[in-house]
Amino acid sequence: MSIPAIELHAVEKRYATTHALKGVSFRVEQGEFFGLLGPNGAGKSTLINIMGGLAQASSGKVEVMGHDVVRDYRNSRKRIGIVPQELVYDPFFTVWEMLTIQSGYFGLGRENHAWLEELLDTLNLTEKRDENLQRLSGGMKRRVLIAQALVHRPPVVVLDEPTAGVDVELRRALWSFAHRLHKEGHTILLTTHYLEEAESMCDRIAVLNQGALVALNDQQELIAQYPHQIGVVDQILDGELPQLLSSAIISRSRNRTQIRMPRVLDADHPLLQQLSAVGIQLDQLQLRDPTLEEVFLDLTRSAVEEEKR
Repeated sequence: MSIPAIELHAVEKRYATTHALKGVSFRVEQGEFFGLLGPNGAGKSTLINIMGGLAQASSGKVEVMGHDVVRDYRNSRKRIGIVPQELVYDPFFTVWEMLTIQSGYFGLGRENHAWLEELLDTLNLTEKRDENLQRLSGGMKRRVLIAQALVHRPPVVVLDEPTAGVDVELRRALWSFAHRLHKEGHTILLTTHYLEEAESMCDRIAVLNQGALVALNDQQELIAQYPHQIGVVDQILDGELPQLLSSAIISRSRNRTQIRMPRVLDADHPLLQQLSAVGIQLDQLQLRDPTLEEVFLDLTRSAVEEEKR
């Protein structure tokens, strides 16, 4: 059995008044395109900071390609490249200077220049190589951050909200490059708030909420194990509705109502009876599987409700 690309063992992180991570454990296999999802404040960035050595876990252990990120940090950092969510850059250097300085951190000199040139070409940065970073657009700065994370050719690449705030053209370019990295054998860990991106790209999904791991599975299995299906009615159900039906409605738009329904339904189910009472019969319902976004929203909502109990 091969060494996991990333392995977390009961990772805890506490700050003075915040329990940011609550015993998180999972593994990302080599070659996976893995999605780490969660609402704001779920603990995703804290976990990534621990992987990259910018924060230290209160307890537990994180390994990158079998190397402990604390005890064997030199080897672990050689094997991971992190593209941060924030646009962090040094305004005093050009693009080329920044990349060569980053190479130097890993003991790489002129022998790495051909790879840096390839990164510039692939990310359409060649014309900006001598431009001061401060004068670049936000999209160009994002490309430089990606190049910076890859100067040492790490086998594990972490993309933390890579398409946040970028235009459509750059988003497509970034995903094309991510697919290329994956095909070349890199392990990709992605965090994103655009659930359709995770749905189209990720093999497996982990969902964090309030510092805890609330789901971990192949995304198709995650959807298949979800206990609800979605019923679509071609009319707006409004006004005074029975309580059960009202709580099951998830959206009303474009003359359609979407309703969360159990996967197993019989004629005597109270929800069907309430639909019948407002003039909707079973043959008027279009039933479909939920999307990853709908499963995600329900998982994180359920976790919040459990926490309040």
